[in-house]
This record gives sequence, structure tokens and C-alpha cells, in this order.
Amino acid sequence: MSKFCPHNGGIIVLKKRDLEECQALYPLMTHPDVFPFVRQKANSYEEYLFLTKQTIEAEERGELISRTILDEWQNPIGTINLYDINENIGFLGTWLGKPYHGKGYNQIAKDLFFSEAFFDLTIESILMRIRSNNIRSLKAAEKLPYVISANETRSNLLQTLNGSGIPYQLFEIPKDLFTLYTLRQNAEETTNDCREA
Repeated sequence: MSKFCPHNGGIIVLKKRDLEECQALYPLMTHPDVFPFVRQKANSYEEYLFLTKQTIEAEERGELISRTILDEWQNPIGTINLYDINENIGFLGTWLGKPYHGKGYNQIAKDLFFSEAFFDLTIESILMRIRSNNIRSLKAAEKLPYVISANETRSNLLQTLNGSGIPYQLFEIPKDLFTLYTLRQNAEETTNDCREA
């Protein structure tokens, strides 16, 4: 899947994970501004290769969905994943290399990933657990028009997550809200195309 990025004039692509991209991704993942927020932490390149191989195998078993985010020059810049899939619901995990922060890649990657998960696969809802001290990610989640707070609607799950000693906020992206968002976006693009013609 691919999408045009208006911020830099290029095409952003998501692709299935493979071991070849590990060499480019590992140094991006280990940056001190990125590493604390990565779910699958690797302390060496070899460990990262091993974890990536496990991820590919887990996807083949239907346990998760994992994609590499490629920039407009087809360079790997991060990953986006749906972990712990159970009853067509999973937890989102995404990271971008530090040089790619604040350039619009994250939003585009999420739109592409959610479209694939909801419209091409069988996912019904996506959960996002965000550490309460991760202000950057909390603000990004709150900006998404198809995200709702799940702190109250899934309070038992939030209580379980917070039982680890790390305080989280819980958000949810239901398929119906994302579908509505997509329909509105398509309608706006059609209207703008008609005005330009």
C-alpha cells in the first residue's frame, strides 16, 4: 500500500517485514529518543535479526500484523505493528527513526495500516496503549479524528495494563469510525478534484 505525502511530495509505502531491512532499521531503533518506546527491544543487531524473524513467523501464524514504513526513496524508516491479536482486536505498536519525526510520516503510515487492517484483513478494532509520560504520542493520538478514549469503556483492560507499574492511557480505533473518516476523506478529495477540473 502507498500514499502521497503532501509534506515532502513523495510516496510513502508499507511493506511486509523482511530480514534485508534490518541493517537500516536497527540503528534507527536504538536512538535514545526512540528506543524507550519500542516494544520489541534488541540490544544487538543479531538480536534484532532474531526478533524480526520471530515477527515474520508470528505473522504467518496470524498472531500479529507487521509492516515496514518506507519513505519516498524506499528507505526503511520505522515499523508499524498490530500485536496480541485476539477476536479481531489488537494493540498498535509503531516507531519511526528520529530523523523522520515531525514530517508527517506517522499519520500517513497509520492511515495506510488501518486501511489494510480494516478493509483487507479481518480486524474490527485497534487499541493503543500509550505511556502517560509519552506526551508526544498522547498528543498525536488525540489529534486523530477516528480515535476515542478507551480508559472508561475498557477500564478492566486499562487496570490490567497499569498493574505493571507503568501508567498508561488507552485509546481505541473502531472499524466503523475509521470507515466513516475514510468515506469523508474520499468525499473531500472528490469535491476538490471536481473544483480543480
